[in-house]
Amino acid sequence: MTTRSKPPFRADHVGSFLRPKALLDAREKNKNGTLSRVELRNVEDAAIRDIVRFQEDLGLKGITDGEFRRTYFHIDFLEQLQGVETKGGIAVSFRSAGGNVDFSPPVMHVTGPLRHVRPIQLADFEFLKSATKQLPKVTIPSPTMLHFRGGRQAISKVAYPELEPAFYDDVASCYRAELKALGDAGCRYLQMDDTNLAYLCDPKMREGARQRGDDPDELPRRYARLINAAIAERPADMTVCVHLCRGNFRSAWAAEGGYEPVAEVLFNELAVDGYFLEYDDARSGSFAPLRFVPKGKTVVLGLVSTKVGELESKDQLKRRLDEASRVVPMEQLCLSPQCGFSSTVHGNDIVRESQAAKLRLVVETAREVWGDA
Repeated sequence: MTTRSKPPFRADHVGSFLRPKALLDAREKNKNGTLSRVELRNVEDAAIRDIVRFQEDLGLKGITDGEFRRTYFHIDFLEQLQGVETKGGIAVSFRSAGGNVDFSPPVMHVTGPLRHVRPIQLADFEFLKSATKQLPKVTIPSPTMLHFRGGRQAISKVAYPELEPAFYDDVASCYRAELKALGDAGCRYLQMDDTNLAYLCDPKMREGARQRGDDPDELPRRYARLINAAIAERPADMTVCVHLCRGNFRSAWAAEGGYEPVAEVLFNELAVDGYFLEYDDARSGSFAPLRFVPKGKTVVLGLVSTKVGELESKDQLKRRLDEASRVVPMEQLCLSPQCGFSSTVHGNDIVRESQAAKLRLVVETAREVWGDA
């Protein structure tokens, strides 16, 4: 097999890690006013240096900051855009092996014209770049996150009497500005985390979109155009991947269903380089939708679960990779956990030893399958 010098790598990961207790304690002290923002950032810096070393020691080549500066994978980023406010909460019923888990994350509202007034991830990227000898990877929420959750009702009709084209144009413009700042600073590996394209594979979520006045068959195409516009001016050598997540909160998920409803648009109309896909259990569906993957694009199969501590067997992973390679050539495949270990600050219900063991399994399996991680 050809050694991959560009991301995504044969052994890769989605990005977030369980937060260390010292960091959680520091965030609580900052919230209570007993620790300054500067002091909190110093604690974050130390924790990030540790998680960088953890990834490097395992043999990973794409290195993240663990999302250690965030509470949520999406809100912390998006609320820094002018025109975005968080209000109240939206009830989401997550499902897990142990039953339902109810959660009400804050809802983002677009209250005014959207503007990118300052770089959002720039300082965090520059710190990460200084802390690793490998390739730093930046994870940001997909621009679709500003639409799907709240729909038309969460977007000011004063600022945007019509969503087309002004709202989508402004969202894309904000992202282009952010990617320019990151690109100019040397970022060459970017991942957009998108729950919405994955939610549109779930019959219940599709019905919810209809009730909000959206067409679940048209939304994937609209979202593809939005993402394409957002990344249109990226540097030619910047790899952009999208992670399709069905929800990840304390080992629970929000959506189920294979990728078939969005596959053709996802793989042929979305101008990204790679796809991190969840394929860890039956709710993920079959590999059949991968038949739409064209040459030149990479699929990172999330065959290892971050939601349970039980370790998958290497033989099982190899069998699944072989099965997928009957649909997409093995040369276009990579391996990773199916999601992050801590998409929110709360973390999944596993222990750190399991987190390490699962990543070690990914690296070892990749080396045996492709001869390279």
